[in-house]
Amino acid sequence: MFGETTAYSSFSVDDLDAARHFYGDALGLTVEESGTGDMRVLFLTLPGGARVFVYPKEDHTPASFTVLNFEVDDIDRAVDDLVGRGATFERYPGFEADEKGVVRPGEGEEGPKGIAWFTDPAGNVIAVMQAG
Repeated sequence: MFGETTAYSSFSVDDLDAARHFYGDALGLTVEESGTGDMRVLFLTLPGGARVFVYPKEDHTPASFTVLNFEVDDIDRAVDDLVGRGATFERYPGFEADEKGVVRPGEGEEGPKGIAWFTDPAGNVIAVMQAG
């Protein structure tokens, strides 16, 4: 039924201007704004062409899950670059992170070579990861 339609994910933010700056300037994504006044929204274009709908919500509560995952070739370089752009990396109970905030698999464990989480200005969680 939906195999031939266009689909996109969405999430809310509490400040559309801060989101536009963060996703466009800090992360380097293509950001398009649509609408006027209280009806403004953003569309983010991700690598590969997928789009994400970002909308303002007055009573916004940050997502309690990761809303975007970016796969990178070098987790350390990506984390260093993001820190240089103002990102602060999160540490979560149950995940042992190194000094940069990167969680790496233990000896013999499978999974990504590294994953680290940071938040957008609205508190939504974003991950950067290097495939295993």
